[in-house]
Amino acid sequence: MKLIILDRDGVINFDSAQYIKSPAEWRPIPGSLEAIARLNQAGYKVVVATNQSGVGRGLFDMDTLNAIHVKMHKALADVGGRIDAIFYCPHAADSGCECRKPKPGMFRRIAACFNVDLRGVPTVGDSLRDLLAGAAAGCLPFLVRTGKGEKTLAEGGLPEGTQIFADLAAVVAHLVERT
Repeated sequence: MKLIILDRDGVINFDSAQYIKSPAEWRPIPGSLEAIARLNQAGYKVVVATNQSGVGRGLFDMDTLNAIHVKMHKALADVGGRIDAIFYCPHAADSGCECRKPKPGMFRRIAACFNVDLRGVPTVGDSLRDLLAGAAAGCLPFLVRTGKGEKTLAEGGLPEGTQIFADLAAVVAHLVERT
């Protein structure tokens, strides 16, 4: 099975320092939905792993998070794409949970649910915590320059082997062309 793990905010959709708190605030980054459709066509299972501490902070509730994801699923369906699963951490940063990136708990849940070893599985993020969580689980990290990507690149400290691309579409072009 070919699997890829994507962060949501800053990779698939535009991010906000005030959080994406409603379906109206969720806007796809140009080319990201088509890139996911291209992954689907190439035989990839596409999984999203996203920190959503806005839930734990009381900025929005689970019904709102689900509505945001429904909008994302519908937008993907419109271009012939799909996300096979969404894993999220709803906890605030100070909760000490094991699922909040940069800890690899969410990635371990993905591995268990899909019954796969994550060694070499591509993971795409725009922040250091995305890449660290994936690398700790054995994934191959890809940094995109969208979202917080430029800032992340400037700050350094990327996991060994991190590959850097302009956006999700560029990552997907790289992955699909080499297989």
